[in-house]
Amino acid sequence: MRAYTWTYLIFLYAPIVLLPLFAFNDSTTIAFPLQGFTTKWFAQLPTIPALTSSVWTSVKIASITAILSTILGVCAARAAVRYRFIGKRPIMGLIMLPLVLPEIIVAVSLLVVFLQLGLSIGSWSVIAGHTLICMPFAISILNSSFQNIDPALEEASLDLGETRFSTFYRVTLPLIWPGLIASLLISFTISLDEFIIAFFLSSTEPTLPVYLWSQLRFPTKLPVVMALGTLLVCLSILLLALAETLRRRGLRKAGQSTEGGFL
Repeated sequence: MRAYTWTYLIFLYAPIVLLPLFAFNDSTTIAFPLQGFTTKWFAQLPTIPALTSSVWTSVKIASITAILSTILGVCAARAAVRYRFIGKRPIMGLIMLPLVLPEIIVAVSLLVVFLQLGLSIGSWSVIAGHTLICMPFAISILNSSFQNIDPALEEASLDLGETRFSTFYRVTLPLIWPGLIASLLISFTISLDEFIIAFFLSSTEPTLPVYLWSQLRFPTKLPVVMALGTLLVCLSILLLALAETLRRRGLRKAGQSTEGGFL
């Protein structure tokens, strides 16, 4: 089992390790042996208008997706933890379904729905698709945050004259704050890196992954793609590590186990 685990990890992460090697390689050919060390591919990144435009599009879509996914995740997680209602399990199962569905099916289904309704596709359709697949992750994180809150704290606030809204704002929100930030970061990272849904639902404003895919047809541009990929990997690792740190900090404050999670 140990040998299988190490083999699996090497197979999974070896391509990621190769990214920085070729990103700093002074050659347009992606092959060994390496020709020398250079940072010129990173220096070229800000000089490509199509690249900077796709970066801005991805950041805009990822930010809106993270906010929408977290807001909807708060509502769904609170309903799942605090209330009982008819059809609770089927409804929550339906919401979490995008976790197990292949993204290609989700992308094609959304494209068919939009076209049948006569709606144009663009950034807003990508946001809708990304929110659909990010919301289950937000709910998973926020579920544990709500489960760690003693209901007696909210009941005491209501007994002391606070409204439900002020109770949520003054009592509940500060207690779920680490989970809230973790949800925003995870949703942002997933949206920023997502390709299939963006490929089907974007039009004249490609996201960064779609732009990178289009550049793979040009061998001379591969080193620049490698440089950008290196930056994206570093950013993703940083955001995931920060999200996991906040999640564990919230669990430690609540006296819960920090096992599991993303890292």
